[in-house]
Amino acid sequence: MSALHTAGTGMRIQQMKVDVIANNLANANTTGFKRTQMDFQDLLYQNLQRPGLETATGQQAPTGLQVGSGARVVSTTKVFAQGGLEETSRDLDVALQGQGFFQVSLPDGSTGYTRDGSFRMSDTGALVTAEGYPVSPQITIPPNTLSIQIGKDGGVSVLTADSPETATQVGTITLARFPNPAGLSSEGGNLLRATPSSGQPVVAQPGADGMASLVQRFKERSNVDVVTELVNLITAQRAYEVNSRAIRTSDEMLAQVSNLTR
Repeated sequence: MSALHTAGTGMRIQQMKVDVIANNLANANTTGFKRTQMDFQDLLYQNLQRPGLETATGQQAPTGLQVGSGARVVSTTKVFAQGGLEETSRDLDVALQGQGFFQVSLPDGSTGYTRDGSFRMSDTGALVTAEGYPVSPQITIPPNTLSIQIGKDGGVSVLTADSPETATQVGTITLARFPNPAGLSSEGGNLLRATPSSGQPVVAQPGADGMASLVQRFKERSNVDVVTELVNLITAQRAYEVNSRAIRTSDEMLAQVSNLTR
C-alpha cells in the first residue's frame, strides 16, 4: 500500500520542519540572526490515466487519474528581513539598518560576512568580532583613545588624550551586499560565506549604492517572531500526527485484508 510510504515522507518533512523552527526559536535573542523557512515540493505521480486521453465513447477525458507519492524538502531559505534595533549605549556596538553585511577576515584568508555589529578591540587595538576575527578593511584604535564615534557613512573617528577636542578619523567600515543573499552559506558564529549561488559581493560605503546605514550604540535583534514560530510549531505537530494516523489507517486496512484469509 503506497499510503504507508507517502505518509512516511510527510512525517519526515514535518520532523525536519520542527528542527528548523527549534533553531529559529533558539536564536530568538541572537544578534543579527535571520530566521529560516522551509520550502516543500510534491514527489512523482503515478499516472493511471493522463488528462486529455480519449475515452471509450470517443470523447476527450477532461481530467486524469494521478496518485501522488508524497513530499520532500526542496530547500531552507534565510529571510533577510530587518530586525528591530536595541539600544546598548556601547561605543563599539553598531547596527545595520538596511541591506548589507559587515566584512571580516577569517583565518584561512577568506572573507566572512555578518550582520552582528557587536565589535570588540584586540590587544593591538584592532576592531574585531566576538570571535576575534578582524573587521575588513582593518581598523586600529589608538591606545590613548578617550571615545569612539562611528558615523552613518562608516567613518570611524576617535578622540585621544593627545587631542581631546579634535576628532581623528582612523578608518572606514565598508559593507558588502549580494545579488542573492539567500544563497549565502551559514557557517555558525553569526558568519556567512559567499557561494556561487549568492553571486559576487558588491562592496561600498554605508548609505551608498543601496547599502544600509550604520547606527552606533545599537545592535540589531533577530527577526524571529516567537508567536509566528509557535504557530508554525503547532501546525507541524498536527501535520505529523495526521500523517502518523494515515500510516495507522493503512496498517489497519492491510490487517483486515490479511484476516480475510483466516
